[in-house]
Amino acid sequence: MTKDQKNEVIELLKSKFAQYNNFYITDTESLTVAQVSKLRRSCFDKQVEMKVAKNTLIRKALESLDAEKYADVYASLNNVTALMFSENPKEPALILSSFRKANSGEKPVLKAAFINGDVYTGDNNLKTLTQIKTKDELVGEVIGLLQSPAKRVLAALLHHHEKQAEGTTAVAAPAEPAADAAPEAPAAE
Repeated sequence: MTKDQKNEVIELLKSKFAQYNNFYITDTESLTVAQVSKLRRSCFDKQVEMKVAKNTLIRKALESLDAEKYADVYASLNNVTALMFSENPKEPALILSSFRKANSGEKPVLKAAFINGDVYTGDNNLKTLTQIKTKDELVGEVIGLLQSPAKRVLAALLHHHEKQAEGTTAVAAPAEPAADAAPEAPAAE
């Protein structure tokens, strides 16, 4: 690989790291070509970008953006590395988990995940990462919690109003003509 090609890869990686707040670093070393293709298809279907690059180029791209911010990620840059970029912090973990189940294996191995500034290192964090709530899920829960008391108040008010309406119709008797009212005139034939 020439120096210009390396610089192109570094610039491409820099743009991806700048674009996404979430990325996963995985080890795909023992996967077959067919398995890697299947993994790429799964990523594409879920709007997750998968890139394979040399560890030194990944490190240079990260260091040129913010060396301290990504410092905890550098130790994970070994062996064959595939990067998974996603807007949804949970989606790559779900892809890796389902891929493992489908292939009855332990690969690909999660080396690290960078989620909104937090670093999760090691394959033992994969299950935790599949349970992360996305921004949309959290917003939905908050809206649900805020709506719940209002719904209960409205239901109670409607129930009270219905009970009141039933009570007034049951108590009210048919109206009788008043004693001092004039008798009705017979209808003309």
